[in-house]
Amino acid sequence: MAHCGASLAGDFIWSLTYTDIFSGWTEGRAVWNKGAAGVLAATQDVESTLPFELLGLDCDNGGEFLNHHLWGYLTRRHSPVEFTRSRPYHKDDQAHVEQKNWMWPRQLLGYSRLEDAALVAQISAVYKDVWGPLHNFFLPCLKLQKKWREGSHWRKRYELPRTAYTRLCVSGVLGLKERGQLRERYASLDPFELKYQLEQQLKQILTPKPA
Repeated sequence: MAHCGASLAGDFIWSLTYTDIFSGWTEGRAVWNKGAAGVLAATQDVESTLPFELLGLDCDNGGEFLNHHLWGYLTRRHSPVEFTRSRPYHKDDQAHVEQKNWMWPRQLLGYSRLEDAALVAQISAVYKDVWGPLHNFFLPCLKLQKKWREGSHWRKRYELPRTAYTRLCVSGVLGLKERGQLRERYASLDPFELKYQLEQQLKQILTPKPA
């Protein structure tokens, strides 16, 4: 997601959003421009914080993802990660993460142009330490259970709203150790404190700096 204001010209901050299709667990990081090295470093940092093993990564067709750096990182390991991409000109292939792009970058940072490289670390810290935990542990989301057609209309049925944390704990995907670690982390968090930290940190990021 580009934080470019009204123009893509020049240098500015981009937000990367990573969403797990099964649980809805979402992580975000900020990068300066879209260089392959920055995107690779952000992806590595996200993987190191996930409460589950990364089995596959599906990306859009941007060169920031489709490059030898990220491909080598995912595929040249003892247990390779399946690396796929969306079909050209099929934006709906990324529907899961596109839904999160509003709740993550846009809802938090708006549409202003962010062209101060010093803000990259601050924005990443908000995603990683404040908004990520608040979103994944405390904010429930819907998940499509099934979809069917009746005449000319599509009908949809959704599961009961759950947090990503709850979906992971009750699914049987995590082992006992991983579930225990996740529950300990949940017990250590205070949603009201996270909300307060979020407001304070966003104020520092979005307040215009004196010339």
